[in-house]
Amino acid sequence: MSRENIRVAVFGLGFVGLPLALSFAMRGCTVCGVDVNEELVEEINSGVTYHQESYRGLGIREILRRELDAGRFSATGRPGEAMASCDNIIITVGLPVSDGVPYYGHLEDCVRAVAAGLKKGDLVVVRGTMVPGMTRGLVLPLLEESGLKAGEDFYLAYSSERIAEGKAFEEFENMPGLVGGYDEKAALRARELLSVVTRAELALASCFEVVETAKVVENVSRDVNIALVNELAVFCKAVGIDVFEVIALANTHKRVSLLVPGPGVGGYCIPNALHYLTPKAGELGVDLPLMKTARQVNEEMPAHVVSLVMKNLRVPPSVGRVAVLGIAMKDYSSDDRCSPAHRIINLLERAGLEVRAFDPAVPARYHFSADSLEKALEGAHGALILARQEGIDLSDLERIAGMLNGGITPFIIDAKNILRGRKIPPGLVVEGL
Repeated sequence: MSRENIRVAVFGLGFVGLPLALSFAMRGCTVCGVDVNEELVEEINSGVTYHQESYRGLGIREILRRELDAGRFSATGRPGEAMASCDNIIITVGLPVSDGVPYYGHLEDCVRAVAAGLKKGDLVVVRGTMVPGMTRGLVLPLLEESGLKAGEDFYLAYSSERIAEGKAFEEFENMPGLVGGYDEKAALRARELLSVVTRAELALASCFEVVETAKVVENVSRDVNIALVNELAVFCKAVGIDVFEVIALANTHKRVSLLVPGPGVGGYCIPNALHYLTPKAGELGVDLPLMKTARQVNEEMPAHVVSLVMKNLRVPPSVGRVAVLGIAMKDYSSDDRCSPAHRIINLLERAGLEVRAFDPAVPARYHFSADSLEKALEGAHGALILARQEGIDLSDLERIAGMLNGGITPFIIDAKNILRGRKIPPGLVVEGL
């Protein structure tokens, strides 16, 4: 089939859905993006997005406007409108986690909306992270409430999303993928659709559950590996040695590949991964002690970072002020969901400190937000570096030290290892993890 004749509806226009929709549109498909957030739909149709993505030198805003102008992409808040004109439906709606419990409501609402417009011959591909068993146990029955039957009237597949935010277009194209189908026909049709965007291998799995579990374990493995180096950072700090030097030397071993420590683990995927396994594990009576311990280690890193602030603060916390530089969940991101910065700021404020935070990439505004680097730093007793961003210029440490409180020894807690090896001006204390 010619790509011009491929019509795709992408449900959910967040950090996964919008780049995926545009990836299909860039390759000649007609794509309708669907989202319940009417303000977001209006912004997108106006060519506005705050995502930090690019592809072959073009930013996502330029790509979005080009595809809108070409008529290959549009967004809507009306699912029926999208379903009527598309026979390939991709669901990118995920499961938010609150207090360790996944919330299914948004996904259920989305699947019911798809079911309401489902037609014979349609393909439905689920791409959000699932609790293992959910595609079969929740998505399938809801779709069949339409009166149509999977394997007879429509095709159902699950294909995990593996992108890293900031590299979405590249990784949709080049990251190997996994596909599990209700049956072989569904898996093959889903692979055919996804291969429009993905050049890399799309491996077929024996069932939904294998792909669902593989996806969660991929994220849990990162959580475990990060916990190892975060715990190592605390140990090295106590010993008085440089954790980054330890890691660099350990990694000269051909079978060792340690990651680097940080202020915690943020984002939508890794911190929530364990909580997608625990419902099924609990149902089966299986404990997951290693994974739970790793999650606890990473949850405790913000408190470790705050302890470094308190150690260097030379005034009572009740009159102290700290500048936080970067609140995104990782470097060069506009996403501050589940960011450790929020936990760190909360702990600092609970200790009595005033916090002014600057992050030019994050569009959300908070009571502690500062409009510029200068406004965050001015008069603060110390600064805390939590994320690299374009617009957070740390090249002139003398200038930064001058903006901090000159009457008391100012400090910088460098949780991202940005200043390691730099010449530190007299009177400024710089400490890493």
